[in-house]
Amino acid sequence: MNPPQVKGQIVIRTVKLNIEIKNNITFSIILLFSSGGPGGSSRLGGGVSMLRCVDVAMFLEGDCFERPICSSPDAWFDVVKRVTDDNNKIQKRTKNVSRCLNLGSYNYLGFAAFDEYCSPRTIECLKIFSASTCSSRVDGGTTIIHTELEEHVAKFVGKPAAIVFGMGYVTNSAVLPVLIGEGGLIISDSLNHSSIVNGARGSGATICVFQHNKPSHLERVLRENIAEGQGRNHRRWTKIIVVVEGIYSMEGELCKLSEIVAICKKYKAYVYVDEAHSIGAVGKIGKGVCELLGIDTANVDIMMGTFTKAFGSCGGYIAGSKEVIEYLKYTCPAHVYAISISPPAAQQIISAIKVLLGEDGSKRGAQKIARLRENSNFFRSELQKMGFDVLGDYDSPVMPIMLYNIAKLPAFSRECLKQNVAVVVVAFPATPLLLARARICISAAHSKEDLIKALETQWAGYNWIHKFWL
Repeated sequence: MNPPQVKGQIVIRTVKLNIEIKNNITFSIILLFSSGGPGGSSRLGGGVSMLRCVDVAMFLEGDCFERPICSSPDAWFDVVKRVTDDNNKIQKRTKNVSRCLNLGSYNYLGFAAFDEYCSPRTIECLKIFSASTCSSRVDGGTTIIHTELEEHVAKFVGKPAAIVFGMGYVTNSAVLPVLIGEGGLIISDSLNHSSIVNGARGSGATICVFQHNKPSHLERVLRENIAEGQGRNHRRWTKIIVVVEGIYSMEGELCKLSEIVAICKKYKAYVYVDEAHSIGAVGKIGKGVCELLGIDTANVDIMMGTFTKAFGSCGGYIAGSKEVIEYLKYTCPAHVYAISISPPAAQQIISAIKVLLGEDGSKRGAQKIARLRENSNFFRSELQKMGFDVLGDYDSPVMPIMLYNIAKLPAFSRECLKQNVAVVVVAFPATPLLLARARICISAAHSKEDLIKALETQWAGYNWIHKFWL
């Protein structure tokens, strides 16, 4: 125990525990105790209602994170085995691989593996345009492929124009500071992605947060801030943008977009929707939450999405009015200074969009989307029947299985890997400290037999850790 720190009448002591338990599950935790507070009581810090969560640090072993693969992220992929001789401080790769069922990649429609339509065209594009433009879009980095891609994206999502970027994360973090600045107000869902959080912080605008996916609280926040205005001078806000996600990546929930759009119309606020996990994955032909929920895209001012999930490529896009897109082309640093998206990656996206629209002369696009929906709903319903605490909504391919206790993560991950099932486990700071989870991502490439094997493995792993911990 460290020497106590006296803060007013409260004495704070810190204790660092190094805990080692069987099966190589080890972690360190720093606990903060305070005494001499109200009523002279003693308290254990670490919960949200006690001392700040940032004062609690947990360090899990690294063998269940950053596992390398050596194949395309299809329904099954090859995971490289690693060994350690220093209690997981360093993980050394071996030449041994395990063929594992892939429940971690965002390959929602199966385009990340070889595709009979997309792959030959991508390879041909590589031969013509090479792997990189080696330039930003405003210099020598705009090819006919980039122009064609932006036209296809705008048509696909139902907006007048679009602009594409080489990285999905940057699409949010670089665009938001251009759209709004000091004197503006960003109202953000409390569980929005880190890229949105960083973009909002970098904008210089005032930021308010509303309770996750609760339109009623959003309306209250909007009404209060419009009434109060800016800071001490109470001037009118120059602009108000409400930012939400189509499918929340750590929750698997669909946004209540209909109610949010209606509220934003009422208070004359702009709507910004991040469709990273919903574009291509939901809707009759994969056009995202607007198509799924029957919302006119004209009611959404800014539509953002990425190509790293359903389209099996990289990068992101912003779709909106021609005036907004033209403004971004002159002012957004991700367009002016960053290297343009790789031409073969752009061709992969174009080809995938054509498959979804049936322009390849087949019905494979519609079949992929239908299979993804069937697989997702089957897997979710079976998990719920087995008693798992599963977050999210039907039709969503993202399924978080709640484990809660952060020290259960490596045990669950290892038990699944023993059965040749690769899962992603997620902990603080990506989630709240006591809400650790395994995040399952379903693909159209999964067969019914794959899903049944996954269910059996999840059940075995879940039972094992509960026997161990209870």
